[in-house]
Amino acid sequence: IIQHRSENPQKKPPAVQSAGQTVGEVHGDLITKHTALKKHLIDDGGNVRSFVRIYIGEEDIQYLQRENTPVQSNTVVSIIPAIAGDSK
Repeated sequence: IIQHRSENPQKKPPAVQSAGQTVGEVHGDLITKHTALKKHLIDDGGNVRSFVRIYIGEEDIQYLQRENTPVQSNTVVSIIPAIAGDSK
């Protein structure tokens, strides 16, 4: 299951089913099924954009095995875009 988390904890995040044995495979499957997401998640070099964070549960994949992090069929993968803004 892939979720997109928002900064509003009271809003239930949208979720979709995706397949794969690693985060990279799941992410690739998501983009294949939902092609409009590619420009938001992947840069021109084919890498996850620097402002996008991917979590397995509460663990950032940057501190695991990145896109090679293994997943099970019931694993929840969360995609979180960084929020930038002015405090004014």
